Amino acid sequence: MIRTLLAATALCCTMPALAKTIAVEAGADAQERLQEALILAEPGDVVELGAGRFELTDGLSLDVDNVVVRGAGMDKSILSFAGQLGAGEGLLVTSDDVVLRDFAVEDSKGDGIKSKGADRIVYHAIRVEWTGGPKASNGAYGIYPVEASDVLVQDSVVRGASDAGIYVGQSKNIIVRRNTAIENVAGIEIENSFDAEVTENLVTGNTGGILVFDLPNLPQMGGHNVLVARNAIIDNNTDNFAPEGNIVASVPAGTGVMVMANRNVQVVENAMINNGTTNVMVVAYTQSFDDANYDPTPREVYIAGNVYGRAGFAPDFEGGKQLAAAFGGALPGIVYDGLGRDLIVNDAVPVLSLGLTKVGQSPTEAQPSLYKQDGAGETVALSPIVLPASMEAALK
Repeated sequence: MIRTLLAATALCCTMPALAKTIAVEAGADAQERLQEALILAEPGDVVELGAGRFELTDGLSLDVDNVVVRGAGMDKSILSFAGQLGAGEGLLVTSDDVVLRDFAVEDSKGDGIKSKGADRIVYHAIRVEWTGGPKASNGAYGIYPVEASDVLVQDSVVRGASDAGIYVGQSKNIIVRRNTAIENVAGIEIENSFDAEVTENLVTGNTGGILVFDLPNLPQMGGHNVLVARNAIIDNNTDNFAPEGNIVASVPAGTGVMVMANRNVQVVENAMINNGTTNVMVVAYTQSFDDANYDPTPREVYIAGNVYGRAGFAPDFEGGKQLAAAFGGALPGIVYDGLGRDLIVNDAVPVLSLGLTKVGQSPTEAQPSLYKQDGAGETVALSPIVLPASMEAALK
């Protein structure tokens, strides 16, 4: 009711308003005051969060275009949902040209921050965390833009998501840059998306570090053109704590980078160290599906210029230990299921092919051998992602 009345009040105003700053401080009635500010904000306004802990009992929403929500810092302005009564996300954004920066979301019952259909959105210096450590009862996604064009996630920190810390789904023209993802099931996931750069991130303590997936039966499929470059992907050995039934529940603990059913993915110049199953896994989607337009295999995956540390010492999939024993106690730093086409590896490390011949085949039926690629092993560099100038300007 309060939302309806406030929106009606705003519509009754016929005079154009100048952009203004709406300050909201922590304290009593923070839920009502902050939601009211998000409703009454007009295009061009800044909703400024003061320093302190905002104790919230329900999710927040923003559906006004061209609004900045800005705090005093990711460790100073904290939106705490520990007392949230519902099961939804902490903050839901459904409008375009929104900038979220310099605040934290803690312990939401559902996703941390979700933006749906919100084009040209910026997440900058945001922290989303479940403070009780990795648990299946934590929210699924930390930073969660979906169904959008032009997405920028930069200098943010995400910890404890029971699916993906940073998840970009069914979107295009994406930059995920200089973030830290710790103790999530998937640190960073790019799913069913086109034209993405995942660069200069620290991804550590997750079950899987960086996942590039394409799934069937979604409005946008055919994920392609994804660059995974210059990331530190280290110690991703946390036991998988995703709720049963989630697709990421099948990700083996100890996976550095996983490319599944995607096309034209380039994994270059990363440092990948101490990932117990393997540093890079290139595989097909293994579950049954009935979508005739879906290709479950990986295609045109290019791997080059990476630094490889220890890996493969604790393979977390059926038959993995036996395979490791056959290779002297540890799997190679790259594992490929043998399906799809055009895997190019220009790094001087061995690549284990499982030699599978059909999608859905169990690894226990593997015919393992070292992978030998055809051709000279070259590819064409992906075009750099260019975002609207207004988005880069919002970082200043």
